[in-house]
Amino acid sequence: MGGIRDEGAISGERLTDRVGIGVLTRLVHRDLVDEVLAETGRTEKRSRLLPARVVVYYVMAMCLFFGESYEEVTRLLVNGLRFLGTWRKEWTVPTSSAVSQARRRLGPEPLKALFERVALPCAQRGTQGAWLGNFRLMAIDGFVLDLPDTPANDAEFGRSGGEKNPAPFPQVKIVGLGECGTHAVVAARLGPWRTDEGTLARDLVADFEPGMLITADRGFYAYRLWEAAAAAGADLLWRMPDGPHLPVVRPLKDGSYESFLLDPKVRRRRAVQRHRGAAHIEEPSGIPVRVVEYEVTNREGKGEIFCLITTIMDPDDASAAELAAAYAERWEFESGLDEIKTHQRGRGAVLRSKSPDMIEQEIWALLLTHYAVRHLMCEAADQADIDPDRLSFIRSLRIIRRQITDQAGFSPSPSRESS
Repeated sequence: MGGIRDEGAISGERLTDRVGIGVLTRLVHRDLVDEVLAETGRTEKRSRLLPARVVVYYVMAMCLFFGESYEEVTRLLVNGLRFLGTWRKEWTVPTSSAVSQARRRLGPEPLKALFERVALPCAQRGTQGAWLGNFRLMAIDGFVLDLPDTPANDAEFGRSGGEKNPAPFPQVKIVGLGECGTHAVVAARLGPWRTDEGTLARDLVADFEPGMLITADRGFYAYRLWEAAAAAGADLLWRMPDGPHLPVVRPLKDGSYESFLLDPKVRRRRAVQRHRGAAHIEEPSGIPVRVVEYEVTNREGKGEIFCLITTIMDPDDASAAELAAAYAERWEFESGLDEIKTHQRGRGAVLRSKSPDMIEQEIWALLLTHYAVRHLMCEAADQADIDPDRLSFIRSLRIIRRQITDQAGFSPSPSRESS
């Protein structure tokens, strides 16, 4: 997959013909990269030490070897070529300054476009743990990443804690849409830390598709967001926050019941009418939903009531017990986000970019490389006919890192690649 090809005849080849990052280039192949570079206006007219295509792969590698310096990432990519006899000593490893300049020329747009082109739901019909009947189990959730403490990042993204007790680093907020069964993030929106997750989720509605069953925690519920999400064509299964009373319109055979969501504006009008003693109070009407209520007991023996609402109105399509079990699968997507925050990035680590544009570039590359790893894991699980949850993300990441350092290739031709 990707990597080195035709080691015997390399004379005259361009660096961009030889660069690869191993298994990941099968998904992000160079023809696709060139196509995206052309679409985003990043195709270069003159030869450089670090052409745009190389920089795309370099930024992806940077997100796989998160703790390494710019120059060390380059060295890791060319590791093994010396013994293969394909390394040309005349070509100098680019300095950190040269890499930074090349990243700025590239900008965030190509990595964002690549993620949007590549990151599609990857669970097949036979993928274990990824489906509820004909519904593809999906989730939305958010997380925060720490950024380098620079004036530009602080001004663009801000930080939590307020003036009296500010956080040590600026922070970016990300809300992702992903598959519960594979942990693959297939769409994302990002913004300053102060941005409400519901606002970012509202933008994600454009990525909801028929056949998906999208789960969300109670922090995401809002009447207008539910209204927009339900209109997108996907089915929904969200936990309700404490507060809104859901009247029983009709009990159903599985213990769930039909109800409706009342527009907050209507609710307020009715409250005013009651307060004023109006002779006629507006009849309630709203968005029809089905309600599933159940109790979960924690380790201490204390119970917590869960109230779920769904657009799946027929118990024959999905019973109350099946919906409760499907909602529990939402935790799998949270685990996927933790893979990005903790295992791929490194516990407690901050991103490395010092400007907002480069932060965006790095985040899209981070999401792209995580998706590529998860896509490979899904394929491996399907071939072995096992649940992808049984495969270790950390172990898979280590294997891919080793494969990249063994096979990824720069075989530069100084006569044609020098800037």
